[in-house]
Amino acid sequence: MSDGLLIVDKPLGVTSFDAVAAVRGALHTKKVGHAGTLDPMATGILVIGFGRATRLLQYIVEHDKTYEATIRLGMRTTTDDAEGETIIDPEASARWSALSERTVEPEPETEMDETDDSAQAVASPTARAWRGLIERTIAERFLGDIEQVPNTFSAIKINGKRAYDLAREGRDVELRPRPVHIAEFSVLDVRPGRTSSALAGAPLVAVGEADATIPVIDVDVRVSCSSGTYIRALARDLGETLGVGGHLTRLRRTRVGRFCLPDDRSGLGTTVQAITAHTEQRTFTNREGETITRARCVLDTPEELSGEERTDWLLARAVPMGDAARGAMPVIEISDAEARELRFGRRLERRLAGDVMQAAAIVPAEAGTSDQQSETRSGAQDDVVAIVERANAHQIKPSVVFPAE
Repeated sequence: MSDGLLIVDKPLGVTSFDAVAAVRGALHTKKVGHAGTLDPMATGILVIGFGRATRLLQYIVEHDKTYEATIRLGMRTTTDDAEGETIIDPEASARWSALSERTVEPEPETEMDETDDSAQAVASPTARAWRGLIERTIAERFLGDIEQVPNTFSAIKINGKRAYDLAREGRDVELRPRPVHIAEFSVLDVRPGRTSSALAGAPLVAVGEADATIPVIDVDVRVSCSSGTYIRALARDLGETLGVGGHLTRLRRTRVGRFCLPDDRSGLGTTVQAITAHTEQRTFTNREGETITRARCVLDTPEELSGEERTDWLLARAVPMGDAARGAMPVIEISDAEARELRFGRRLERRLAGDVMQAAAIVPAEAGTSDQQSETRSGAQDDVVAIVERANAHQIKPSVVFPAE
């Protein structure tokens, strides 16, 4: 297989480019790309295309996505996540106290649930009260079509330069609100506590510990949203709406369009076989003689495999070109004769259904109009011929053509 998708479960601490580099090296091919960046602090599904399937990535990246994340309410950071510096707000404590006082009336303590084998306490009244407030706020302000201002430290380009590069240079970065759609924003768990320092991402400690100085709430959420949505910005805006600030401490992407990991709970995709990976530190000396240590992404493959055997092991777990196209967009099945016409750039007398503007034109693997063609296609994959678009009311035309293998 020379074309397809590898679904990689990106580990913590490496960039999406690091994961692409790992696939490029393992498959011994230069034509590799990904459909949607994950920050180093994020884990989860990264759709990586190789060969002709890289032409499909621009369509996959526009699909909706599902994330599971932890939002820490009560602290703000410069980057809206745990990698930034904490922003000290002298009025935050007073706003937190005021918000806490009006959240709920005192309730009696709950008892241990003796039927629970894990012997964990039933959610405390404080946690339930905060959860109710947070869920109401989300329902009122953060569901459906909303306007979102992206984070300053984002990859959005301003006059040809990335916003995060401008921010690191100390320049003022002003980004315009963008329309996004939030289909699901569910609260999975709420853990009130305190943090022992102003360090973003510091462990949560129990309420009442002597060295705990900053009251915070960690909120586990699941978000299904349109492409272009920044979960960091949702964390920031939820905190701002509540008046106490917020930032992201954990982010995991579990679904991109129809492709999802085994731990996805959105119910919106199909589980695919993913390649797990881990992070290793690599130390080297650069041209200036400096010793540099960087993280690199390493794909998890059987230790006894190397070279072509390792490549074959990965390719056996890749999504074939036909399935990749079916996962990227609507499909119109065509014949071998129609495939030849499209590859010559000619129009076909075919209609696209409903409001479909583009589709993948595919000759199914079992197709064949002669014994010779059937023999040629025996055991073959679908032939992805072109991406077609509506030419007029009764014709389609190719916008992207894939050469025959």
